[in-house]
Amino acid sequence: MGKDTLVSIAEKAGCSVSTVSRVLSGSASKYRISQKTIDRVLKEAEKADYTPSLLAKGLRTQKTDTIGLVLPSIENTFFAHIASVLVREAKNCNYQIILADTQENEENEVRNISTLLARNVDGLVVIPCGSSPEKYNKILKKGVPIVLMDRCFLGLDSISNVSTDNYSGARLATEHLISKGHRNIVFIQGTPFLYPSKSRADGYRDTMKEHGLEQFISVSGDDFSVQNGYIEAKLLLSRKVRPTAIFAGSNQITLGCIKAIKEAGLKVPEDISLIAFDDNILFDYLEPGITCIAQPIEEMSLLALKILIDQIESDSAPVSVLIPPRIVARNSIKKLQE
Repeated sequence: MGKDTLVSIAEKAGCSVSTVSRVLSGSASKYRISQKTIDRVLKEAEKADYTPSLLAKGLRTQKTDTIGLVLPSIENTFFAHIASVLVREAKNCNYQIILADTQENEENEVRNISTLLARNVDGLVVIPCGSSPEKYNKILKKGVPIVLMDRCFLGLDSISNVSTDNYSGARLATEHLISKGHRNIVFIQGTPFLYPSKSRADGYRDTMKEHGLEQFISVSGDDFSVQNGYIEAKLLLSRKVRPTAIFAGSNQITLGCIKAIKEAGLKVPEDISLIAFDDNILFDYLEPGITCIAQPIEEMSLLALKILIDQIESDSAPVSVLIPPRIVARNSIKKLQE
């Protein structure tokens, strides 16, 4: 049996097709349709398992109540947490999220965004994986609001962005290690051209210089991955003079470091101290627990969603927001004699 249409629903509910359309599109109050009629229409629509076409609705109303979310990697717990918060809160605001995973590939990102735009999403939240901001300005010119999260671009004032204050977070981590008597502190960074990685490296370097520790400054690594953390930690631990502390530039990098440290027969914090940028649910369950700089994921996600919906519904001006992180002290740092 064929799927019931608006016409058949109208016949069963005893009203016009236009009335059914108005009820199902949420416009019943605008046209003063009685509650009795609304109930009849909804009852017949439920019986028919009727699902309105979002694209058809978009053609009529220029709105589909959908938001595209473009992430670099859903396998990363940091991005998975962001997705979880946005899906939950978007639903509370009567929007649905369509998720796209770029797998840290800029070509995938371009294709994913094109696909989302073809689906007539009302707006986009994007965590970029590339180094070029031009494509986002092109999206704005098409009239689609966009908010960048976490990985932003300096000087791009035309597009709203929400991120952690990565620079101050890196300073906080480095100061914490120095306060525990550490001097030979190394930093393993993520993808060098990305804004968070640059800011974290700058915060580490500036803090080391301020404490007269220029000779110990060491920045290495090229990716926000477990493998990068593992490889760089292996190399650092093979030095004739090992560092006393590693500052890992992300939660994934930290996991790689932990593996390398274990393989070297060393222990945290007895043999080497470790601090991470980003928290991870595992960090509280490892022995020892890993001290970290925790990013305000809930706040970042809520702000990004609010800014985007404001731009969708009222064409508000672009804004740039930095949120301070906080240190979560656990047991992965040993206090040295100064």
